[in-house]
Amino acid sequence: MSIQSAGVKPLRTEPPRMTPASDEPVPPNGTPPRKPRRWLRVAVMCLICGAAYGAAPYYVPHVQSLFKSLTGGTPAAARPAARPVPVVTGAARLGDMNLYLNGLGSVTAFYSVTVRSRVDGELVKVLFQEGQMVHANDLIAEIDPRPFEAQLTQAKGQLIKDEAALWAADLDLKRYTVLRAKGAITQQDLDAQTALVKQDEGAIKVDQGQIANVELQLTYSHITAPISGRIGLRLVDPGNMVHATDTTGLAVITQLQPIALVFTIPQDDISRVQLPLRAGKELVVEAWDRGLKTRLAVGKLLALDNQVDQTTGTVRLKAVFENHDEMLFPNQFVNARMLVDARHDVVIAPAAAIQRGPDSFFVYVVTKDSTAELRKVTVGPSEGVETTVETGLSAGEIVVTDGVDKLQPGAQVITREPATPGRPGAEKPAGKPALERDTPPAREKP
Repeated sequence: MSIQSAGVKPLRTEPPRMTPASDEPVPPNGTPPRKPRRWLRVAVMCLICGAAYGAAPYYVPHVQSLFKSLTGGTPAAARPAARPVPVVTGAARLGDMNLYLNGLGSVTAFYSVTVRSRVDGELVKVLFQEGQMVHANDLIAEIDPRPFEAQLTQAKGQLIKDEAALWAADLDLKRYTVLRAKGAITQQDLDAQTALVKQDEGAIKVDQGQIANVELQLTYSHITAPISGRIGLRLVDPGNMVHATDTTGLAVITQLQPIALVFTIPQDDISRVQLPLRAGKELVVEAWDRGLKTRLAVGKLLALDNQVDQTTGTVRLKAVFENHDEMLFPNQFVNARMLVDARHDVVIAPAAAIQRGPDSFFVYVVTKDSTAELRKVTVGPSEGVETTVETGLSAGEIVVTDGVDKLQPGAQVITREPATPGRPGAEKPAGKPALERDTPPAREKP
């Protein structure tokens, strides 16, 4: 059933009408909305501005103090000049630089002998003091010689006996020769007598060899130093039986003058050694202690090994030292420093001043007005805490060695003393090298 059939009139819905002056919709009753008054807006804005103007003398100082606390100071236009950066400086100089190759080595004796007995017997005398210097052929120990003296007497007696037998046989041979010429004896008898003479001669040779052997053993009973050197600790005390087959020995003698040092260098540095050697130059080698604080001896390079150790990539070298003061001992670990080259009249700067940039090396130079100037340089070989500078730096210029990370080109700097344990760095005016700084003033007494 439809709405019309039910007798109900449908509600008419019409779109809202638009007024000619605006496009705002008009309510169905036809009454337009009231427009906001513009004069009211202007009055409210004037009141706000007046209130702000009246409160400005009170709130502006508070706002400025809040701004300072948040920004850490005044605006950029009113900030004071930047504080000078404290740095440590050093001076570039003109001089000579020696270039060394360093390596860890071990001192080795040219000769080291373990003294052993060559005969069996009782050790009756020890004629050396432990640690003393001995010379070749010095008597250092004795084995009981009496058994060998008795054997020598027996051997000499046997020789006399065999010589007498030879004399008798030789006389008989002469008689047999005469009788054989007369046909009184046969040729066989003469040949037998001739053989007997030769047997006696052979016996005499045996006796002579026996005597020489016993005399040699008697000589071996007096033990002498085979080489010159320092003798070590005694290994066998007097009264013990010693044998020629003993492996321990009586003592060890080591030659200390001269003495050798075997050390290694990287295989990449072989050419730096070969070039001066081929030119006939004698390379100086210095032996330093393990801390590189004390130089023990100065010698020269003796030989370069003929192969590289593949496991370590190093090659061995041997140097010889006279060692007159006996500062080097066998099996002592030392640091070897070999002089391979020298640069003359070059600019030398502290190695700490050289900085590596993305495309080159650079330094910060302190100018006369105490500002930092960035300078690109070309560096050469280094040795220890110094580096040669080929271009970009002149002798006498002041370079920054510490505090570079805080510098910018053109920044003001002030030098300070290098910090030491227990003493902070003391600031000083820029422009003086480290070697020319003034002595700190004495502390006043309270």
